[in-house]
Amino acid sequence: MQTDSSNLYTALRAAFPADLDSTAIETDNGLFYTWRDLECGSAMLANFLQSLDLPAGARVAAQVDKSVEALMLYLATLRAGYVFLPFNMAYQSAEMAYFINDAEPAVVVCSAANFGWVSKLAFQAGTPWVFTLGDDRTGSLLHRAARASDQHSPATRRADDIAVIIYTSGTTGRSKGAMLTHGNMLSNALVLKDYWGWRSVQQGGDVLIHALPIFHVHGLFVAIHGALINGSKMIWLAKFDAKVVIQHLPRASVFMGVPTLYVRLLADPGLTAGVCQNMRLFISGSAPLLMDTFTAWQARTGHTILERYGMSETIMLTSNPYVGERRGGTVGLALPGVNLRVVNEQGQTVPAGEIGDIQVKGPNVFAGYWRMPEKTVQEFTADGFFKTGDVGQQSRDGYVTIVGRSKDLIISGGYNVYPAELESFINDLPGVAESAVVGVPHPDFGEVGVAVVVPRAGVVLDAMQILAQLKASLANYKVPKQCFVVPDLPRNAMGKVQKSLLRAQYAP
Repeated sequence: MQTDSSNLYTALRAAFPADLDSTAIETDNGLFYTWRDLECGSAMLANFLQSLDLPAGARVAAQVDKSVEALMLYLATLRAGYVFLPFNMAYQSAEMAYFINDAEPAVVVCSAANFGWVSKLAFQAGTPWVFTLGDDRTGSLLHRAARASDQHSPATRRADDIAVIIYTSGTTGRSKGAMLTHGNMLSNALVLKDYWGWRSVQQGGDVLIHALPIFHVHGLFVAIHGALINGSKMIWLAKFDAKVVIQHLPRASVFMGVPTLYVRLLADPGLTAGVCQNMRLFISGSAPLLMDTFTAWQARTGHTILERYGMSETIMLTSNPYVGERRGGTVGLALPGVNLRVVNEQGQTVPAGEIGDIQVKGPNVFAGYWRMPEKTVQEFTADGFFKTGDVGQQSRDGYVTIVGRSKDLIISGGYNVYPAELESFINDLPGVAESAVVGVPHPDFGEVGVAVVVPRAGVVLDAMQILAQLKASLANYKVPKQCFVVPDLPRNAMGKVQKSLLRAQYAP
């Protein structure tokens, strides 16, 4: 990896195929973008951004619908040497006000539909430039950039220069802006290229089905960087649709999704081993993959899903192997270059198989939290390991299993109760589709568990019977005090169960 002039865009551009007029991206509405389109389009946007005389380190914020032009804006921000801030389209005014006031972006790009309230927030916070960008190649940003040159030399950047700020979900208090450097992202992209066996054009080439949002690490960095650093074509879907994905599977070789997407694909009778015969790799992440989904996918398609583990602050940390055993219920082995340890409350490494806090160190670990130096110091150990906040265990042969988040840990009557352990047991009960266990306040025990269970289609579950089965199999202190059967669990845009909402709902 470069140590000087380490602009991430330069590395991505170097991987473009020799034939720049070949297809780089094919969209679900019939558009075809060449590699030359990506090069020239991002150059025009980069030149336009630089024409605004933005200060060094200026932030460019984007709250826009998924489009290839939005991808070009990201690439343009990199090559111009500014800092990119992607925001979820679901964020409302109170959330956006916080982000804009905290990040103080010099440029905000939003959808035309949201321009009224977003521009008001931005101008009130002192942002000088607000532009619009639609998912149909419209908007003031493209109109203004149309007059710019399509030739551009990427700005010189060091590996430790900030390239992106990703705001954490903020489910427990104030959202934090994780600062990712050019070096963080390039190192991770290169490691994953090798670890996941991305095929070069000479080897037949890979084609990625991109059905994820692009405001998040999974869709923007893992998926897009993976395709670009390998010069691989993307089939670009604006939104996930099981039937559309299945339609494209025979023409693709790689698919990345959250567990919810795999569940929806399995629900479609069109998913068969035949339509998957040209596929090379199915990758899952961003939320736990149930063993039921893991085994059902194997049985239906003949493929074994590769589950991996990462965070906004670290990009990817572990992965089940491309060649070797993909062990269900685990997130695999520490990636090359990643130093991972599991420690107790005293910071001592625990024996293999014991549960503890996961800490990591490596070139992929972020530079710190934006404008939170004290918080940054708190989240790193004296010897430079980042405290992930995840609780897990590591087998003797290195496979990592995530037990839960430390914030989800339930301390009931002085005993530690790990929700993931209970959820795994509940999910194996007949008729259960999925479950979530959360801790709520209790006058005697301090905290007790509440189980929220979703039944399979057409199944009627008895909450009291579920508790009885738990009592017959687990230590009493682990058994939730209450159980509720519900039609579904609340999730965020990446498919993660929002336990903070469950805690608030069932605390009374």
